[in-house]
Amino acid sequence: MTEKQFTITDEAGIHARPASALVGALGKFKSDITMEFNGKTVNLKSILGVMSLGVSSGSTVTIAANGEDEEQAIETITEVMAAQGLSNQ
Repeated sequence: MTEKQFTITDEAGIHARPASALVGALGKFKSDITMEFNGKTVNLKSILGVMSLGVSSGSTVTIAANGEDEEQAIETITEVMAAQGLSNQ
């Protein structure tokens, strides 16, 4: 399992547009990918799951990938987070 923490820098937090970009970028991966926030864990491949977390600006989320392409998935997530202005990590 590969995990990485991200601090959300977008003023609106994780809202529909960047959440959609994240979910869309992960469809090609076979690994199980989750996002944990405030004690709740959801499937990062589910837009409804991601939106249900209500992640606000300044919050820290933990993303975990488990499977044969987990490291590539985390790299892609890091790139999408930066491209969408969600995190600068």
